[in-house]
Amino acid sequence: MEHLLEQTLNGLQLGFVYALIAVGYTMVYGIIKLINFAHGDVFMVGAFLAYFGFTSWGLPWPVAVLVSMAGCAVLGVGIERLAYRPLRARGAPRIAALITAIGVSLFIEYFTSLNFVFGSDYRNVPRVLPDRRWELGGITVTNVQLLVLVTVLVLVASLQFVVYRTRVGKAMRAVAQDTDAARLMGIDVDRIIACTFALGSALAAVAGALFAVAYPQIHPFMGIMPGLKAFTAAVLGGIGSIPGALLGALVMGQVEVLTAAYVTTDFRDAIAFALLILVLLLRPTGLLGKTAPEKV
Repeated sequence: MEHLLEQTLNGLQLGFVYALIAVGYTMVYGIIKLINFAHGDVFMVGAFLAYFGFTSWGLPWPVAVLVSMAGCAVLGVGIERLAYRPLRARGAPRIAALITAIGVSLFIEYFTSLNFVFGSDYRNVPRVLPDRRWELGGITVTNVQLLVLVTVLVLVASLQFVVYRTRVGKAMRAVAQDTDAARLMGIDVDRIIACTFALGSALAAVAGALFAVAYPQIHPFMGIMPGLKAFTAAVLGGIGSIPGALLGALVMGQVEVLTAAYVTTDFRDAIAFALLILVLLLRPTGLLGKTAPEKV
């Protein structure tokens, strides 16, 4: 039982990291119905910026994370402005935006792997926190696990506040509901979309920094699988729903860790994606998704 509880705690840690990435997917999809496949690579850039801020620039780890958030927010806005906005302005079909997203993802991965950028080598992240462990009822809890859980809960709660209690959040919800009507009501739709990309990218940067602390090895292609799994989590929970993204990510984290612990590590990815297929067969809108008419 103690082993099961410890693996459940490990699943929570992994699931909460996925949650911050999944929230970015679900926010962008909710606004412009686009799957931003470059989001996993923003997560990777966030991990590297925090790493270099801490090791090369001599910044305290919290300051390095803030620098990473700012850098990824700028990157997210740049991706939206240069890659996606021209397609929207020309009324391009969604498949064109999807192909562009895959192209942007590949460009970021291979550009950052160049020697004069991040390089293709694996980098070991130094310890940023002293090793602290507590025994609670036979379960070992580490300060890294507490850091991940508390940070993600605070950020998701803050995001909910922004979305439902601020003018920018109200504008986001208006654009998500009807872009043309929002524009007629005086909302600067392009600015709101840029804000959405910036906010989602900043959260992905925090996810990258937390991932680097919890699993201290980073490389330019590290965002591929976490990005795919976070997208799967967003769909599993009901894409377009922030609580759904959180729930889906927690389910994905638990399934992956428990499969690796009690079945085999070879099948942990297969079973996680098979779960998505099963849920979508039984509930196509996801766990917390709502049926809505398709917008033309």
